[in-house]
Amino acid sequence: MRILRVAQDIFPDKVGGAPYHIHALSRDQAEMGHDVTVLTVSNDQSLPQTEQRAGYTLVRLSPRIELFGNALFAGTVKYLRNAREYDVVHAHSHLFSSSNLTAAYSRVTDIPLAVTCHGLMSQRVPEWFSRFHLNTVGRFTYNAADVLFSYTALERERLRDLGVSSDIRVIHNGIDVDRFTPVGKTYDRITDATGPAVVFVGRLVEGKRPRDVLKAFQIVQDNIPEAKLFLCGDGPLRDKLEQIVERENMRESIRFLERVPYQEMPAVYRAADLFVLASRTEGFPRSVMESMACATPVLSTRLEQTEQVIEQAGQTVPVGDTTALAEAMSSMLDDRDALRKLGQAGREIVMREYDWSETVEQTTQALGTISTSTPSQQQVDSDQAEEQVIPAGSNTEHEQ
Repeated sequence: MRILRVAQDIFPDKVGGAPYHIHALSRDQAEMGHDVTVLTVSNDQSLPQTEQRAGYTLVRLSPRIELFGNALFAGTVKYLRNAREYDVVHAHSHLFSSSNLTAAYSRVTDIPLAVTCHGLMSQRVPEWFSRFHLNTVGRFTYNAADVLFSYTALERERLRDLGVSSDIRVIHNGIDVDRFTPVGKTYDRITDATGPAVVFVGRLVEGKRPRDVLKAFQIVQDNIPEAKLFLCGDGPLRDKLEQIVERENMRESIRFLERVPYQEMPAVYRAADLFVLASRTEGFPRSVMESMACATPVLSTRLEQTEQVIEQAGQTVPVGDTTALAEAMSSMLDDRDALRKLGQAGREIVMREYDWSETVEQTTQALGTISTSTPSQQQVDSDQAEEQVIPAGSNTEHEQ
């Protein structure tokens, strides 16, 4: 198949679960023999507008305007005019104007369109605006899709309640279970510290509620003074969080790891005794599944998308309840045997239900059902691409 993927963010230009998902899916589909082009946005003039990366073609367009981190590409419509050169267009998330515009263009031209829902609510904008956008532009975008991918059956129900009538396929957000394992190197900056280690992984933004993690950890230290908290990530709240740590004289117990290269993330999870997430909303966070794959238990806020899975391998508490978060953190760190059993349970769940190779296979098969190319033409395209594709072991991509 010839696939045009439209995505505002892509790894490693941008870090995060969705950007990495888009990159890895494009990489692996290219390795399968498909011709993949990714249309994205970048204002970094040092990067080429077009490049070959990990077997797929990456096209960067300049942002024309940006609001709440949502960029409208300059030249998007002009590029979409060539969309008929592709068998299918795959857009990502209703939260980005590029996906909304792609949906509108697809409606007019009848180009086969797939859309992946990476979560219904945004962490970048006020909640009222996110709900308004979902019930208007978001619903339009999803109804324009010939096939819509959601991570969970619950998310599919929410989309139906929203009034989305498109064909919805539930495809789990899988993890590379060969990379994220309990056995292997651990992260020195964590293992060199004494005491139980708690790790937060994510962007330092309001939606992730990292201040709740700091406040809860202060309470934990009353019971477990030797415990350490490691914040892995960066973002606009970094300075404010550092000021809190300095003001509360917690520099020795709370440490900022900033951005850790993605290839080193398994070592971070392995070194931790507990992974904590305090978000007010999430899609199906990759960091949770990566932690579980490494047999590191999870403590998270109670989010309907993830609650059922996490409570089989950790604990959940109400959003914004820092006292409950602290109590759960303390009780989990106090029972080492229970932590070990929760970690093993998490690894088993990911191995059984969230293997990344199945995510790629199921997504590719679904795209094939709406593709304009015939099965015989797809085989011809695949055979031709196999002669050009970069072998899996020879590409030099840098992942994060």
